[in-house]
Amino acid sequence: MAKAKKKSQREEDIARLKKKVAERKAKTGKVLGDAALRALRKRLKREQRKRRTLAQRLVHAQGKKKEAQPAAAAAPAAAAAAPEAAAG
Repeated sequence: MAKAKKKSQREEDIARLKKKVAERKAKTGKVLGDAALRALRKRLKREQRKRRTLAQRLVHAQGKKKEAQPAAAAAPAAAAAAPEAAAG
């Protein structure tokens, strides 16, 4: 039985901030004059920016490995398919 992937703290914060911003927008008619809403949006954007930078850092840390893995995985599959094609 597969376990559900637990959300990270950052993902939970982003979801919570999105919900707060949506509620605040719905409650107040004008968006421009609401300093609290602006602060919430700034916090949300900051968290999203941190999440994107972390993801980008992880991609860069993997380097060429990520590109080499699909090619390496395809080669054994092709080699396994070749004997079947020769026999058939």
